[in-house]
Amino acid sequence: MTGQEIAFLIVAIVGGIGAIRLVTSQNVIHAALYLVVTLTSVGAAYLLLAAEFLAWVQILIYVGAIVVLLLFSLMLTKAPIGHDTLDNQQRGVAAVIGIGVLIGLVILLQATFGGKKIAPSPTHTAQVGASLFRGYVLPFEIVSVLLLAALVGAVVLARKEEAE
Repeated sequence: MTGQEIAFLIVAIVGGIGAIRLVTSQNVIHAALYLVVTLTSVGAAYLLLAAEFLAWVQILIYVGAIVVLLLFSLMLTKAPIGHDTLDNQQRGVAAVIGIGVLIGLVILLQATFGGKKIAPSPTHTAQVGASLFRGYVLPFEIVSVLLLAALVGAVVLARKEEAE
């Protein structure tokens, strides 16, 4: 194994553990922090694939903005946090479905790629920016308006609770 493959394996293990802890955490705040670990490992995987622009966008937007917005909304609305609010007694069904999806993905990836090696192709920031802002401007703007609406909604809910 090369150094890059070992680094990717470490990043994948850390990201996988973070993702498992994300969905099994009993506390919403802890789950959000495990989300940070998982999203950071995705950014590290992009770095290993020589996609620096995507890596930093992943870190800045998802880790820096989305998770902060999520935590801010949770704390601002005083949402119930803890084991009692998250336990719905369907863990067995969820585990069976999750294992089924995992097996399906492994079969799909094995059938598609087999033992082939995938060579990373370096992408220039100008190319990524041009494709992002030519064809994807509308979805980009819709997401930004949606996040702004979520933030305004959290503030309105928090003020309504304080007034009561």
